Amino acid sequence: MIRSMTAFGSARADLEQGSVALEFRSVNSRFLDLHFRLPDDLRHLESPLRELLTTQLGRGKVEIRVSYTRNADTDVPRLDPAWLQALAEQLEAARRVLPEIAPPRLAELYNWPGQRNNDAMDPQAWGAAGMEAARQALTQLQDTRAREGQRLAEVMRECAAGMEQIVADVERLLPQLLADHREKLATKLRESVESAFPGGFTHIGGAELSERLAQEATLFALRIDVAEELARLRSHLAELNHILGAGDDARAGKDKNDKNDKSGKRATGSAGKRLDFLFQEMNREANTLGSKAGNVEVTRAAMDLKLLIEQMREQAANIE
Repeated sequence: MIRSMTAFGSARADLEQGSVALEFRSVNSRFLDLHFRLPDDLRHLESPLRELLTTQLGRGKVEIRVSYTRNADTDVPRLDPAWLQALAEQLEAARRVLPEIAPPRLAELYNWPGQRNNDAMDPQAWGAAGMEAARQALTQLQDTRAREGQRLAEVMRECAAGMEQIVADVERLLPQLLADHREKLATKLRESVESAFPGGFTHIGGAELSERLAQEATLFALRIDVAEELARLRSHLAELNHILGAGDDARAGKDKNDKNDKSGKRATGSAGKRLDFLFQEMNREANTLGSKAGNVEVTRAAMDLKLLIEQMREQAANIE
């Protein structure tokens, strides 16, 4: 599926003691780059969050922000009455020996060893809430990535259609180009033979004349034969449409793919990297077409092709 690397997802999960809020912010990157901003009390979430994201995302710089709030009633520390009674008995026993011992203050009781953790956050409960929020935020992030990716794919399809039209126009020009070049070749051959043999053809041997004609014909063929470049451009455009159309196929066969790929990663690899390589090859063919251009129409066509390729390359830089 074609996905953009630029997206945002957020979610919140509630539990009895409070709530956990989580945000994913994703931008372009050549690789998967995760940055965590977690409170100390929820630092234990980093490992499961990293595992979740690495199995679902292929590329992008992702910032993970986690925060939590605790309900007001749970913020008030509670002292265990049974513990207080036991502490009072111990204090009374100590005063029988040391009568000057002062009673502990309330703040000291709250922070007393064994009592201070009674109101601590339960890592398991808060961790489960954090992962619930993470899964919801990731679904939102992936949906946003998919929608943005389809919009980028549509832009590239429009550019590809423009390229197909340019290639078709050049193919229609080929017969006229060949006729024009034949005329130019005939003139050039006549001028070449006359300059080499100003006395005419009387003293020209058949083998020598054939060799000169063969050389000029070879140069002519190498210069104007752009059919190979046009064929490769059409092949690259077909591959481009295949990659861009893979998103529809992926949605249709999502359940099947999920069964075949237990890790959740896409088996087809990074569409963005495949597109980048494809545009490099397209650009190479457009450059060759421009270097072989025999008239201004082909030169202009090569420039227009390069412009469309660059536009698609800029869009592909945002694709995962």
